[in-house]
Amino acid sequence: MLVLGIETTCDETAAAVIERAPDGHGRILSNIVRSQVEEHARFGGVVPEIAARAHVDVLDGLIDRAMHEAGIDFAQLDGVAAAAGPGLIGGVIVGLTTAKAIAMVHDTPLVAVNHLEAHALTPRLTDGIEFPYCLFLASGGHTQIVAVIGVGQYVRLGTTVDDAIGEAFDKVAKMLGLPYPGGPQVERAAADGDVARFALPRPMQGRPDANFSLSGLKTAVRNEASRITPLTPQDISDLCASFQAAVLDSTADRLSVGLKLFREQFGAPRALVAAGGVAANQAIRGALHDVAKEANTQLIMPPPSLCTDNGAMIAWAGAERLALGMTDTMEAQPRARWLLDANATAPAGFTNTRAGF
Repeated sequence: MLVLGIETTCDETAAAVIERAPDGHGRILSNIVRSQVEEHARFGGVVPEIAARAHVDVLDGLIDRAMHEAGIDFAQLDGVAAAAGPGLIGGVIVGLTTAKAIAMVHDTPLVAVNHLEAHALTPRLTDGIEFPYCLFLASGGHTQIVAVIGVGQYVRLGTTVDDAIGEAFDKVAKMLGLPYPGGPQVERAAADGDVARFALPRPMQGRPDANFSLSGLKTAVRNEASRITPLTPQDISDLCASFQAAVLDSTADRLSVGLKLFREQFGAPRALVAAGGVAANQAIRGALHDVAKEANTQLIMPPPSLCTDNGAMIAWAGAERLALGMTDTMEAQPRARWLLDANATAPAGFTNTRAGF
């Protein structure tokens, strides 16, 4: 099975071709990603209109490169998959409309992929893992712990009630004057910092649920920065190190609870899986190893290039769904919001927060 995947949900334009064998194993034939960092850097964050226009400008060329590198033509495709959400709606429309055009012209099945499901299924492409497994998904505005039971079968065990981890990293970077994109800059600065200099909170630690909260921690960093302004380079490194250490401690605690909830509902997981852009952070990867070891389970993480947004993960999710006969019509709609677990509800007391969607 050969599937073309298109990703345009945020600030990466990507196209890829994967091959899925009858036994379920996958192989990446091409994976082309074009970042928009330069377009957004001077604004300190992603500008949706600029992102959408950039997708329009380069997507056709990236698809052509992906097909050429894979050594196939459109007539050989068994399916065309596009990220249909969640994401910046302008960009989502660009990718999904392009996929529909290709599918219509070449009479090829269309798969409208949930971007979060693509992250969730990537470890099956890279490591061939069997269901069920426990997923730590930290991508864009999402931080969740999810039980992955099967393709299209997901149970949310925990979620953020305010900022996602990636957002918190980006916002801390911005308040400390670090350049965009902020997450890698915080990680880099933290390497030269003193983790013990600032006593920052560990949000939600010790609670029986598996939910996250980063807003209070972000505010604590702002308060410490204001207290010692003007900041020296060493001050910034120490703040980043203390912030990152707090995130690691909180994440480890939340994941330990999430794994406990998983076992209570579904038995022992095949693995703890980390996916999404935040999983490319080396310090977080180290903390996850400790969590998995403590829980007596294996840790699986795709390579960093497949943790951040890419077309291969969309193509693979499309292939997984296509193998089960799960296709979409030309009426498939782009979505700014799209729950991975359609039955998920906000925890008590957090109905009107990020946890509500």
